Amino acid sequence: MRVVARILFDESHRQAWSTRPEVASRMRPGNPADCGLVEAARTLHDNGFAVAVHATGPLSPDVLASADVLVVPHCSTDEWEATTGEGSPVYEATEIDAIEAFVHAGGGLVVLAETEQPKYGNSLAAIAARFGIGIDNATVQDPAHRFKDVSTWVLVDPAPPPAGDGGLAADVFARVAAACFYRAGVLTVADAAAATVFARTHASATPPRAPLLVGARAGAGRVVIAADSDFVGDDSIVDLDNRSLWLNIVTWAAVRDRQPGGATCRTGLTARPEWQDLIRAVEEIRPLQDADGAIAPRHHARAADLVGEITRAITTLAPAVPHQARHLTATVVDFEAWARSGFGRPDFLDALLEFHPERTRRHGIEHLVVFPMVTQNGNLNRNVEAVVTRTVWPEWIADLEASDYPHPAFVPVEFAGFTSGYDTHSAVLFPETVAARETARFTWGAIFCDREAARCRRVTREAARILRLALPPDAEMLLADQGLAQETFALWDLVHDRTHGRGELPFDPFMIRQRQPFWMYALEELRCDLTTFREMVALEPRGVPAARHVRTAILCDRLFRFPTTGDRVRNYDGLAGQILFAWLHRRRAVRWADNVLAIDWRSVDPAVVELCDQVESLYRAGIERSRIGHWLAAHEFVAGLVPPHPASTWARGGAALPADPRAAIDAVLPDEFPLSVFYEPLRRRLGPVIESARGITGVAA
Repeated sequence: MRVVARILFDESHRQAWSTRPEVASRMRPGNPADCGLVEAARTLHDNGFAVAVHATGPLSPDVLASADVLVVPHCSTDEWEATTGEGSPVYEATEIDAIEAFVHAGGGLVVLAETEQPKYGNSLAAIAARFGIGIDNATVQDPAHRFKDVSTWVLVDPAPPPAGDGGLAADVFARVAAACFYRAGVLTVADAAAATVFARTHASATPPRAPLLVGARAGAGRVVIAADSDFVGDDSIVDLDNRSLWLNIVTWAAVRDRQPGGATCRTGLTARPEWQDLIRAVEEIRPLQDADGAIAPRHHARAADLVGEITRAITTLAPAVPHQARHLTATVVDFEAWARSGFGRPDFLDALLEFHPERTRRHGIEHLVVFPMVTQNGNLNRNVEAVVTRTVWPEWIADLEASDYPHPAFVPVEFAGFTSGYDTHSAVLFPETVAARETARFTWGAIFCDREAARCRRVTREAARILRLALPPDAEMLLADQGLAQETFALWDLVHDRTHGRGELPFDPFMIRQRQPFWMYALEELRCDLTTFREMVALEPRGVPAARHVRTAILCDRLFRFPTTGDRVRNYDGLAGQILFAWLHRRRAVRWADNVLAIDWRSVDPAVVELCDQVESLYRAGIERSRIGHWLAAHEFVAGLVPPHPASTWARGGAALPADPRAAIDAVLPDEFPLSVFYEPLRRRLGPVIESARGITGVAA
């Protein structure tokens, strides 16, 4: 996948650690694991980071420009440690100046210090001091909180994650139950307002309650100082949850607000003056149309002129998208036929049948779309719309689709340009939305992953602020990086979308197109998301870094955005989120106390997988039930988690329901499963942010 961040390990100052196996073997031939950071580097690589080594020469601004995060491992004179043998453990003043400037400009810094720091003859304390953190001359001992009965192998005491107070708060101990520092020193903090103590010694230690792991913000950058370097060594990173803690602190240091990665191959349709001509003509013809797309006779003369402008713009733009030659030719023909026929209800079936974005899934390729159409969750009138899409199809997603998740109809895209009908909550482009004389055979479906990603980022940020939720650093990274989020949503949508129509499906309302109670749609959407979540649990160990980000996105969107978006009339997406929240809350994976929301990130995965199994069991048993029996069993399942409205007919059981399925559906209340006292105020407070994200794209994220 795309590189999350670039990590540079300095090994040019007589470091006592090396990420290079051959160097570690040379340093300690009998036990290279005792001086190796090979696993630490591999952990970062496997989670989407690019890892490089600075082996010789001073650290200069030019060297640091190649990195997002600089890691400075413990270094020493040869008197005390076997080292890389390069340079001096003392950083020149110009180097420290360069490091400080790098951080203030937005870089990250991770310093791995040691016990009895002064004796090693290095200048790590001078580097830390630039950021208000001291490295004391000490060796911590703890007879009570120790690992493997060694008093100097101390178990760190995580500080409670800071609650959000106007910004995002990070929990660097998310998914970390225990971690050990081996012969650690201690740290001091000069300005408590400028730094955060992530972990301390226990009260039983000597010295007690002393900082062991500290993070600080400096300018636009972030700094982490650890009082021990052994906890990430090859012989220790496998202990307890040391590996997870290492990944968290480097990720935290790497978080920056990043603009969208964008596509790599752009034809630049929206930069052409003809696109602006097309936009102007489309925006003028839209108000002339009735709800069904027809145009009244009094507007025919002007409409004919506008159709001429539209077709001229399409014809001029067409050579820039040669893969659409047949489609755009048919589009011009359909526009001209619509004008000749007197601007009745438009019929663009012929052009639609020639549109096949699924056949050209190349990263960055653009498509020009001009149709009379509705926009789902947006404009319900069949207005003419013009859209330029840009396909999001990086090689790693193409490989997954070709191997594990074949879905030839799936097309993830981002907006390059659009007209008013897409200045809405709509984030999809489907064939059935186009005005046509008959329903076209489904061969493709386009989902705007940039819009979905941008909405998730904006709403989750605000929800976390309101709820004072501390997020794992990887979740904070996802919310800060639009490009990463777009690729995350492309993978989520790929697996989710292909899940429809697969499995034991007695009541899939989306596929069989029959009217059903809205909670059936909620369960189907939830089933597809839960299945995706479970797939991501299996994919992450196989080396797919985005798998963790997909799980985070599913949780954030389902728990925060969907229950608070839209009206409450048969809001099936909202209900799916309510179900997930209730399930996690009852299993204590989610806690709401003292006006702070906390998530136990270690227990979320098994809890969600368990809910997936429960929903699949409901589907499996549905094969043996009647139609109303299916619906009633599903209502009972949902009602066991989300209390129905007190006036619900369905809550009174089958005896209270009409025998006719249509009448039974009519008995469903518009808001059969109301929002809880948790969601009602959250919905009000998120309302302005949700509305502000209505027509958002990745560029505006």
